[in-house]
Amino acid sequence: MASYDPFRDLDRFASSLLDTRRGPRRMPMDLYRDGDHYVMTADLPGIDPGSVDIDVDGQLLTIRAERTLASGDGVKWITREREAASFLRQLNLGQGVDTEGIAATYSNGVLTVTIPVSEKAKPRKVQVTSDQAAPVVPIEN
Repeated sequence: MASYDPFRDLDRFASSLLDTRRGPRRMPMDLYRDGDHYVMTADLPGIDPGSVDIDVDGQLLTIRAERTLASGDGVKWITREREAASFLRQLNLGQGVDTEGIAATYSNGVLTVTIPVSEKAKPRKVQVTSDQAAPVVPIEN
C-alpha cells in the first residue's frame, strides 16, 4: 500500500519553480580517438532519432535533440517526473578533421558521431635527402 507524502509533492513543486534549466540542456558525452577517427558518444535517452539534428558550420559541430512526451487524452497522471526537453552540444573541431566524412548513428539511447582525421593531419614518414655527393673511398692495390 502506497502512503501519501505531502512533503514530496511540495518538494517537487518547489523544484519546478526554482528550476533554472528551462533552456537547452547539455548532454553528457565521451570523446576519444580510435586510429584515424575521433568518436564521440552522447547520452540521449528517450529521444526520437528523427529529432536529432547535427550541423557542421566551418569547424563548429552542433548537435540538437528534442524529447517530447505523449499526453494521452483522458489520462489522469499519478506522477510525472520525466520532462520534455531540448538538448544542445557544440564542439570546436579544430583543423585536423575531415568535416565532409562525419557520420552519426543512434542506438539504445546513445548517439555516436564518428569524425575522421584529415589526410593532412595523419602521421607520415618524411624521407631525408642530402645535397652532398657520396664520399669517394679510394681503392688501394
